[in-house]
Parts: sequence; C-alpha cells; structure tokens
Amino acid sequence: MADKFATEDTTTEKTEPDAVKEVSDDFVTRQHTAPSGLAYTTTTGRLVLRREEIKDGKSEGFKPKAEIFVVAYTKDDGDQNRPVTFAFNGGPGSSSVWLHLGLLGPRLVNSGDVGSMTPPPFGLVDNPESLLEHSDLVLIDPVSTGFSRVIEGEKPDEFHAFIEDRDLVAEVIRLWTTRNNRWLSPKYLVGESYGTLRAVAVAGRLFDAYGMAVNGLGLISTVLNMSTLRFFPGSDTPYALHVPTYAAIAHYHGRHPGRELADVVREAEEFAARDFGYALSQGARLTEPEYDDVVTRLSALTTLDEAFIRRTNLRWAYHEFAAELLRADGLVVGRIDGRFTSPPANLQSSSSNDDPSMRAITGPFAAAINHYLRAELGYENDLPYEILTARVHPWSYRTFEGAPVDVSEVLERLMVHNPALRVHVDYGYQDGATPHFAAEYVFAHMKLDEQARARISHHYHEAGHMMYLKPECRLAQLEALKEFVTV
Repeated sequence: MADKFATEDTTTEKTEPDAVKEVSDDFVTRQHTAPSGLAYTTTTGRLVLRREEIKDGKSEGFKPKAEIFVVAYTKDDGDQNRPVTFAFNGGPGSSSVWLHLGLLGPRLVNSGDVGSMTPPPFGLVDNPESLLEHSDLVLIDPVSTGFSRVIEGEKPDEFHAFIEDRDLVAEVIRLWTTRNNRWLSPKYLVGESYGTLRAVAVAGRLFDAYGMAVNGLGLISTVLNMSTLRFFPGSDTPYALHVPTYAAIAHYHGRHPGRELADVVREAEEFAARDFGYALSQGARLTEPEYDDVVTRLSALTTLDEAFIRRTNLRWAYHEFAAELLRADGLVVGRIDGRFTSPPANLQSSSSNDDPSMRAITGPFAAAINHYLRAELGYENDLPYEILTARVHPWSYRTFEGAPVDVSEVLERLMVHNPALRVHVDYGYQDGATPHFAAEYVFAHMKLDEQARARISHHYHEAGHMMYLKPECRLAQLEALKEFVTV
C-alpha cells in the first residue's frame, strides 16, 4: 500500500495486492410455528468474527478472521426473561448437528435406534418436547465444522487449538448476546463430549474476559480431564474407570443373564474403585493368588476370556475390548455407543478402530441437516457441511505444556465465584467414548463444599454417547433440561 506521505502523483490508480477481501454476515431469517402453537424465528448463516491486529505496537484495525455458522431460534414476542441456550458438540471436529437435530431443536432426524435404524433416504419429524418451548437456542459450529471457515488468506490451524477455539466460541456468544440485547437473559451453555470440556472453558472465558456469568452448564457425555480417558503406560487410572462401562455393554449384549443392569454396574464400580484399583497400583508386587483372583473377577464382570485378560496384564484399551467382547459371534461393538455391532473387516485383528455406531448414525444426520438448512431454513451454501471432520487434527493442547488437559479447576472456580451456577450432567451407561465412571471420578475429586455439590445434578441413561437416539432417553433428557433452564 502506498505511503500516505508519498509525493508521487496520487491520481494514478493503484492496486492493493494485499487488500483483504470484504466479507459480511449472510444471515437468512424464516418464520415458523411449532405444533404447540409457539411462533418462532430462525436466523441462519455465517457470523463474521473480527480481531484487532497490532503491528509495531499500533492498531491496524479489526480484521475479519473467520465466518462462523450459527442457527438461532428465538421466540416471537419473547422478552429478556426468556432463557437462551448456546449449544455445540465436540470432537474436536464435530459440528453441532447431533444436538441440533438429535435433541434440542424443533425438528428431529428420523434415524431410528439400534436394531431398527431408518433406511435411506431418512427424514425429519417434529420434536414436540424441543427445548425451544422453554428457551431460545443458538447452535454454534466451530472453525472447519459445518459451514464455518476461516477468511481467505487466514490459517485454519490457528483455530484448531484449545485456547483459540475457546476464545472464538466465547466471542460468538458475546457478540450474539450483545447484538440481540440479551445480556439480562438467563444464559446456559450445553455441550456434548469434547463440547463439555469446551463449555466449561468458554464459561470461564466469558466470566474472565467479559464479566458474563452464565446460569447453567449442560454437560452431555462428559470429559473434563482427558487423563481419565487416555490409555498410556504409567497411568493405570483409565483402565479401572472403564470397567463399569465394559460390564454395562456386556450386559446389553446378554452376557449377564438374569441380572439387572444397575446391579452389574454397581458391582463393577465397587470392584474398579477398590480391589482393581489396588491391584493395578501394585504392579509386580501383586501376589500370584491376588492376581488370579483379580483375573477371575474381572472376567466375570466384563465377560472377557481370562486368557485375554492375562495376555494384557489386566490392562487393555477400549478398541481392544471392542474387538474382543463378541469375537466368538463374529462381531465388534461400537465405541460411541456399545449397543451397536457389525462384522469386522478382519476377525483376527486384536483391536477395532472401526465404529459401527458412528457408521450407523452419520448417514441419517447428514441427510437431515443438508436438507433442513436449505429447504426449511432457507440458507444456501455450496460448501460441504462438515459433520465430523478430521481437518482439525492435530488439535493443539500446547497451553497445557505436558500437563493433563483438565478444566475441572475452572469449573471449581466458577462454582465459587458464581454461587447461582448450576450443572446438569447426562451419562450413557453404554458410552465407550466418555465412560460415566471416569466423569464421576473427576467430579468426586473437585474441591467443592456440599452446597456447591448440591448444584450439580446427575442423570443416567441406558444408552450410549448420544443417548437421545433412544426415544425414552431423549424424553427424559428434555424433561430434565426443561426443569434446568426454567428454575
């Protein structure tokens, strides 16, 4: 760009090769009426996020960085007393489609459930119990998911990181709240999977950076400390915390005949927390009789063969369990949802990274969102809507510098600084991705007084990671969330 003090002839037309391409929001609005008679407006499109650029200590103005796709549902003639719920999924790399069309929104994907999946071309049905009946909704897709992209010339990898993702989602919420004059509305964040970790981090960012206090956090299929889930040498905790989930999945597949699920899970939890945890901590110090006893009890609970348990020295990762549980039946079980099964590509493989549950549900959700956004919400974009993308990997956790990825201390601080903050937690017993006992372990180790703990409600479902695939679980979830956002 020419120096503004240059003496050359300024009437000559100049080109600016480094000029930033002008971008703007591209929202589309539509009016709707729910079967209940609720009149509402959808606002669908991409919100341009800008950030101040500083060079040599001087501001170069606010430059566009990313276009973030959101779908907002607002009740017509609503007021500031009506709650607003901001929701997103996890991954990292997942769009908000799962919570959007699986649970919260006024329309549901007609996917079916395990054993009775809907065949193509799938479809959409009304969701009479939608949270929209009680709260406005804003569904957010982080960078590289859904239709969200960085501006031309920017680097998407910059936003594929814990802190940058946290700050971006928080800025979307701040900006939407400001533009829609909702600072005095009750505000809730609902996340699923990695989205639960994101929800806590974003709530902390909103409080620290903008002074925005939220009323509640909805945590669905929770992970607040990654070290409880990741299997690696030297860390025995995840091996124990997965045992109740193994037992629950085995029970679903008929491996504990005549027993109630609650009874099996309770026994597995007690064994994992006491005897198995002790046995793992002893390593080679465990006596042979003690070792034999642990193998026998572990086999009875997980229904895995004792020879397998001995070969793994009491320690195996979930993908090994998925391949082993129903090997004799020629099947592998799902990770996102252990109720799902399919024949493996290689029955001799010692592990399974193929997830039959994700393969079963991705088609219905992809068809539904691609139809719904264009045909019913009126938003048109020729980009592929990224349902669950690997483009965000490797995801950066550089902020933690070798420490566990953990936001439990952030939640502790929020619960203290905001004595009105409440937390709703949903667990799926057959969830192999975020086992319920691992999340319970983190909550149990948080430094909270009894009054703060009383503000955390725990809800359990006989289903997987996306427990709302099961109709009765979805109804129970929505009833509890209704009470959560209207208290």
